[in-house]
Amino acid sequence: MAQHEVLCPLPGTFYRRPAPDKPVFVEDGATVAAGTVIGLVEVMKQFSEVQVEVGGTLVRFLVDNEAPVEPGQPLALIETA
Repeated sequence: MAQHEVLCPLPGTFYRRPAPDKPVFVEDGATVAAGTVIGLVEVMKQFSEVQVEVGGTLVRFLVDNEAPVEPGQPLALIETA
């Protein structure tokens, strides 16, 4: 099995939930398909979706919810078959 890093597309703040009172987009260990939204990056009140590029199992997130992030920073690991 191979591992694929989901990289941050832009600088900002990473959110694992669509809103504070909502559940996380994806839990660790969940099966995801290409295009699955796993989080949001907020920059100056603009939100951009973070999507996985390959299907597999989301092994774990590499950053905390509401953490500051930079472009190219690994956000999560996906294990592919």
